[in-house]
Amino acid sequence: MKFVVKAWSNGSKARAGVVQLESCPYPVETPALLLSARKGLPAFISPDLLPSLPSPDSHLLQTSPLHFMEGLSSKTIANIGGLHKMVGLQEYGFAAVLRDSVVCLPEFNSTNKTGASFETPCGRVLIKPVEFMGMISSMKPNLWASLADEVPAWVSEKRNKTSVDRTVRWLDDCISLNMTGGDVFGAIVGGSSMEERRRCAQEVVRRNVSGYWIGGFGLGESMDERTALLNAVTDNLTDEKPRQVSGLGLPEEVLQGVAAGIDLFDSTYIYHLTLGGFALTFPLCKIEGRASYSQLSDIGSDHTKINLKATIYRKDTSPILDSCGCHTCQNHTKAYINHLLNVHEMLAQTLLEIHNTHHYLGFFRAIRGAIHKGKFEEFRQKFIESRCDHLFTAALCA
Repeated sequence: MKFVVKAWSNGSKARAGVVQLESCPYPVETPALLLSARKGLPAFISPDLLPSLPSPDSHLLQTSPLHFMEGLSSKTIANIGGLHKMVGLQEYGFAAVLRDSVVCLPEFNSTNKTGASFETPCGRVLIKPVEFMGMISSMKPNLWASLADEVPAWVSEKRNKTSVDRTVRWLDDCISLNMTGGDVFGAIVGGSSMEERRRCAQEVVRRNVSGYWIGGFGLGESMDERTALLNAVTDNLTDEKPRQVSGLGLPEEVLQGVAAGIDLFDSTYIYHLTLGGFALTFPLCKIEGRASYSQLSDIGSDHTKINLKATIYRKDTSPILDSCGCHTCQNHTKAYINHLLNVHEMLAQTLLEIHNTHHYLGFFRAIRGAIHKGKFEEFRQKFIESRCDHLFTAALCA
């Protein structure tokens, strides 16, 4: 894997770069969104529809080895030739992270020192480094994050220290057990302790890793305390290697991560929106000072998304967004998607995930553009102000 930083934004640690994964023909610009893949593919988008998404922005996917604990065995996946050949996406890049931010979180009360305990759809499982590396060897992802002992924000300082000690030890184990290559991202944890976050980052930097995976976020910490925790990590990382984070999905959280110097984000936010029948509508153009999307109803909307289950869209023959170029908006109406949702037809989620992914990839392109212009902080402030103004107006009208 090759990573190069191309630009830094004035007055911020926000940076734009390019990641080139081995065997993946398309370089991906950062900050970038990794599409959340369940058992190798996005939850609702079939392989034949993936090319409808912007390329190469959509050529990075993140999956969890936990998804493959039922069904095909690791040996079968290995015999097929790995994850790329199994799902037929040889030109896409796969990142393997054990944590599944959608449904499978670590068992925080675990006191087992030999591995991380996860509550999964097939029961509670204990994953040891040797078992984890067996999964990685069979899947053959382009990059993978080492096993981590993640803890929520409310645990004790002693538990934070223990999580760091275990995670660093497991990183050493994973590196020594790695027989098939792939770029390893060293896991960085530490809960709500700035000291332990800093210590973990310093320990991981000393190891032979290709990048950094920052875990333990989205587990109870507030946005106010998160900035200091992120900076405690990124201030101790080398600039020449990419940083990935899990658990930051909301637009405001992504902007917070970018401001701290994060390069790669997962997209479980899109999954949850799509599952709930929501479509992203926040105006990308308005953030950049040009005309915003028009003809959006405030009913069922919070200025970021609209609820297409709402009855107001039952006879709405317009697309989700008039100026959106995604497959869904070019071919279907709000009324049709409202109908599909109300009759519980899975095509509704397919069309929504296409639109939401397309729109969020556009959000990341706008972020990169602002960084290259040296105006990221201005971009971020305009977005937050427009969001707050809408919420304030809505509160007055309630």
